[in-house]
Amino acid sequence: MFNRLRNRFLLMNMIIISLIMLGAFATIYAVTYQNVQNDIRMDIRRMTDMDKMDGGPNGPKGPPKMGGEFPRDFHQRSASFTLMTDNNWNITETNSRFDLDEELYKTAAEKAAAKPVEFGQFTSDGTRWAYSVMPGPSGYMIFYMDVTPQQSILTTLTYTFSLVALVMLGVIYLASRYFAGRSIAPVKEAFEKQKRFIADASHELKTPLAVINTNADVLLANSEDAIHSQVKWLHHIKSETERMKTLTNDLLYLTQMDDTRERVIQVPFDMSEAVDSVILTMEAVIFEKELQFDYEIEPNLTVTGSSEQMKQVIMILLDNAIKYANPNGSIQIALKRHQGHVLLTVTNTGPGIPADQLDKIFDRFYRGDASRTRKTGGYGLGLAIAKSIVEQHRGKIYAKSVLGEKTTFYVQLS
Repeated sequence: MFNRLRNRFLLMNMIIISLIMLGAFATIYAVTYQNVQNDIRMDIRRMTDMDKMDGGPNGPKGPPKMGGEFPRDFHQRSASFTLMTDNNWNITETNSRFDLDEELYKTAAEKAAAKPVEFGQFTSDGTRWAYSVMPGPSGYMIFYMDVTPQQSILTTLTYTFSLVALVMLGVIYLASRYFAGRSIAPVKEAFEKQKRFIADASHELKTPLAVINTNADVLLANSEDAIHSQVKWLHHIKSETERMKTLTNDLLYLTQMDDTRERVIQVPFDMSEAVDSVILTMEAVIFEKELQFDYEIEPNLTVTGSSEQMKQVIMILLDNAIKYANPNGSIQIALKRHQGHVLLTVTNTGPGIPADQLDKIFDRFYRGDASRTRKTGGYGLGLAIAKSIVEQHRGKIYAKSVLGEKTTFYVQLS
C-alpha cells in the first residue's frame, strides 16, 4: 500500500515538474525565436532601405540600380545577394559578392515566385535563406540573406533544452524518489502505530471480557443458588467492568485531546498551588506504602493553560512514582523556575528504565515489563495522556533514569 502511495506521489511530482519545465522552456524558446525573427526582418529591411537610397525600384532615382553597396556588416556576418526578375519571374540580373551557384539563383527565384511576400524563408541544400520581394514597374527585386547561423541558434537551443530536460528529470526523479520515501515514512509510522494501538486496545478489552464471560457462565450454571453464595463471581465481574471503564475513559480522553488540541481555553494559573493540591491528595498513599517523601515547591509560579489538566499530569507522574518505587524507597517532587521556564521534576528510587526505552514509554500501551505493569493495574496510557497534555501546553516532557537507582520525569513549561 505504501509503495503504491509513494509511486503515485512520485508520478504526480514528475508530471507537475515536467509540465513546469515544458512551460518554461517553451516560453524561453518562443521569446528567442521571436527575437531571432525580428533581427532577420530588421536586416532584410536594412538591405531594402540601402537599395532605396541607391535608386532601387521604389527609390527616388527611378530605374533599378544593382551596383549599390550593401552594409558592410551583412557581408561580414552572412552571405547575401539580390536578384532582378521580369514580371514572369525570369532572372534578368544578379548581384552578389560571393561566387554562388546559378542553380541557387534559379531555386531562390522559384521560391520567391511561389510565395512573393515582404518577408519569407526557405531552405536549400542545408542552408536557410530569408528573402524580401519588392515589386517594380518592370519586374521584381528580391533580396536574399543567409540566416543559417541564426537558425542554428534555435536548433542548438532545442538540443540544449532536450539534454538539460533529460538530465534534470533524472536528477528530479532520484530526488523525488528519496523525498517521497521520506514523506511517506511519517504516514507509515503513524499507520503502524494506529494498527498497534487498535491491536493493543483489543487485547486489553479481550481479557476483562473473557473474565466477565467466564464468571457469567459460572453464575448461570448455578442459577438456583442464592445471591450471597455467588458474591465472589459478581465481584469479579464488577472488578473487570471497572477496568474496562477505566480503559475506555482513557482512550476517549486521548481521542478528545487529539481532536480539541486547538480549542482548549488556556488561562494563567498558579502551578505551585496545583502541585500542592495533588501532594495533599497523594500524601496518605505515599506514607501507606512506607515510602520516604520529600518535596520542594517554589511559591507563586504561574503558567498559562488548564489547571485541571496539569493536575492530572502531576497525578499521573506521582502515581507512577509510587507504583514503581522499590520497597522502603523514596520519592522527591520539585517545582522551580529554571532558565526562564517552570520545571517540574518527579523522582523515585527503583529499578530504573533502560536507555533504549526512555523514548518509548510515552507511547500508548507501551510496556517495558508487561507482567509487572499488569500487576500494577496499568494499561500504558497514563504517560501518553501526560505527554499529550504537556504538548498541548507547548511544553516538553521527558525522563532520565539510572538502572538500579532512580528515575526522574521532567515537565518543562513556559
